Amino acid sequence: MEIVMIRHGEPEWVRDGLTVVDPPLTDLGHRQAELLAEALQSEQFDEILVSPLLRARQTAQPLLEALGRPEIVDPWLEEIRDPVWHGTPAEKAAEAYAELKGRKAEDRWHGLRGGESMRDFVVRIRAGATTFLADRGVVRSEMDLPVWQIREPGARIALVAHAGTNSVTIGHLLGLDPVPWEWDRFVLGHTSISRIEAMQLDDGFTFGLSKLSDVEHLVREQRTR
Repeated sequence: MEIVMIRHGEPEWVRDGLTVVDPPLTDLGHRQAELLAEALQSEQFDEILVSPLLRARQTAQPLLEALGRPEIVDPWLEEIRDPVWHGTPAEKAAEAYAELKGRKAEDRWHGLRGGESMRDFVVRIRAGATTFLADRGVVRSEMDLPVWQIREPGARIALVAHAGTNSVTIGHLLGLDPVPWEWDRFVLGHTSISRIEAMQLDDGFTFGLSKLSDVEHLVREQRTR
């Protein structure tokens, strides 16, 4: 089994000095998405699922068109929910993120003031991933080690989502304890491709990270984070 996790392209977080909530892609972001589609158009996927947020949907569109697939939105892939910042000066968001990064480790679990806490986000994504996998016959064994039972070992699934969603999901599949800085543990560029592959054991399967944040489809000037 292989799960291919794709991050969205560069979003337009700021327009005319004001913060944009659920932003579209920039011109560069659209170009990144086109090059992503070219890189993956020869691959076969049993499913391609997309976050409900606009930046992920716009990123997925060229790939879906190249493969002749419909858009299937899965709500559990939604990124961490920010405070209500739409239309406020961009400096306000920048200051909030700077304050978050300056906190002590345990305090970072609380997340941005007015937004979804990091603890709630991790619980939401891990629960969503567990249900998503179980619906496809992928269930973790009861032992302490991260061993999984997989009904269809040859399945290939692509998820088009976000840095937070993807990094939390990667940690979950690898059996790692969560931390309140998942974005910094697994650093993912825009339209990056990360691959998780199942390895067979005698009593099940375990997942390995075979590729992290692959952006070889972009030239250096097109690479953003």
